[in-house]
Amino acid sequence: MGEDTRAASPERSARDAKDTGPHLGAGGPDAAEHIECSSIPNGDSGSASTTHLYKKRWLIVFLFSAYSLSNGYQWIHYGSISNVMMKFYDVASFDIDWLSMVFMLTYIPFIFPVTWLLHKKGLRFTALMANALNFSGSWIKVASAKSNLFGLTMFGQFVSAVAQVFILGMPSRMASVWFGAGEVSTACSIAVLGTQLGIAIGFLLPPILVPNVDDVEELGYHIRIMFYISAGVATFIFILVVILFQEKPELPPSQAQAQARNISPDEYSYTASILNLLRNKPFMILMVSYGLIIGSFYSISTLLNRMIIEHYPGEEVNAGRIGLTIVVAGMAGSLICGIWLDRTKTYKQTSLAVYFFSLIGMLFYTFTLNLGYLWVVFITAGILGFFMTGYLPLGFEFAVELTYPESEGTSSGLLNCSAQIFGIIFTISQGKIIDRWGTLAGNIFLCIFLLIGTGLTALIKSDLRRQKANLQKAEEQTVSRWDLHTSQNAV
Repeated sequence: MGEDTRAASPERSARDAKDTGPHLGAGGPDAAEHIECSSIPNGDSGSASTTHLYKKRWLIVFLFSAYSLSNGYQWIHYGSISNVMMKFYDVASFDIDWLSMVFMLTYIPFIFPVTWLLHKKGLRFTALMANALNFSGSWIKVASAKSNLFGLTMFGQFVSAVAQVFILGMPSRMASVWFGAGEVSTACSIAVLGTQLGIAIGFLLPPILVPNVDDVEELGYHIRIMFYISAGVATFIFILVVILFQEKPELPPSQAQAQARNISPDEYSYTASILNLLRNKPFMILMVSYGLIIGSFYSISTLLNRMIIEHYPGEEVNAGRIGLTIVVAGMAGSLICGIWLDRTKTYKQTSLAVYFFSLIGMLFYTFTLNLGYLWVVFITAGILGFFMTGYLPLGFEFAVELTYPESEGTSSGLLNCSAQIFGIIFTISQGKIIDRWGTLAGNIFLCIFLLIGTGLTALIKSDLRRQKANLQKAEEQTVSRWDLHTSQNAV
């Protein structure tokens, strides 16, 4: 393993921890950043895999969360004021829905080349591409703040959508590359929080920045201000990523990651990896069930403004606040689920429980939306969001467990591809159902598919391969220490 493998002597490990100084290039922190060091024997050769956890890992996850926040905001900021945007650009509601669905559609053809680039070029290249596209799309939209430039604003949204492809497959990969076995699920959930927080801000801020006024010129002024804010934030984050984002730590954070580093690039076939995943039955069931629940979330988020305004006319700001409630509750759910997984490793049981409660939350939301009490909608939306968006890191981490040692970016990419496909289908179908039969029928439509997804989740065989790899190394360490102790006593 070159630099990533050291001899299994206490003296050498201590010297490594003491002597490692500043390095040039990615992953070269100084000794002050070393907060964990362990040498675990490799059962095949008697050598050891030394692991370190670096404080810099928290900076990396913060930077990722920051630019995924910016991109998540850009996904939903049209939809949260869809009725205002319809008036400004003088287009139909379906056209505005496509400003959200373009994110879903773009993901499908781009995911395979992007996951290939993630494996071949690494995290830093992927982060730079994501940010370059994200801030470019945001500035194109600044230029589109005129009522006759709907096509340009769609193009800017398309560029931002391509940036999203470079973002959604990274959380599991980044968590595995930078974080230890006991915190990888928590790290993944923190990474996912960035997108969720961006969506939350995308629900909250646009209705405040862009009031529903009749004067088109005044409306254009407010929309331009909204676009300038998002473009400025995206540009600032891009600069930070260029300066601070690193590829990987010098030493692996876990034994599973040490083994993954041992695989020669020449031995890796992207096509073979995809085929292996497609032949993995538990993963394929998870991919479908993940697509059903996250696709439902995409549909609800896109159509939320229409659903709320239908029952509560003139409540654009509260519609945004309800969206905020869904996402903030989901952020809490994501973090709690990530911490719970790190402590219990109960991937299937937790996924099934969260899925089931997402269905219950959707039923409560469906049958209380038309009661005429906004405070009830806030409560039911919060319950729905806590479980439905809380499922995001669960799906990513469960997939990594089922597919190890395949690339985390590839498994996450396929999960997201499934979510985008179902998101498009659900958004179009639910929108048409709402137009013809109302919101109750549209939400029942989603409830049916969440019930199907719950049943599929129950069928997944829980084969936790990554956990087995870490446990095997721990057992080898115990045996090696026992043999050393026995030989010393014999001498």
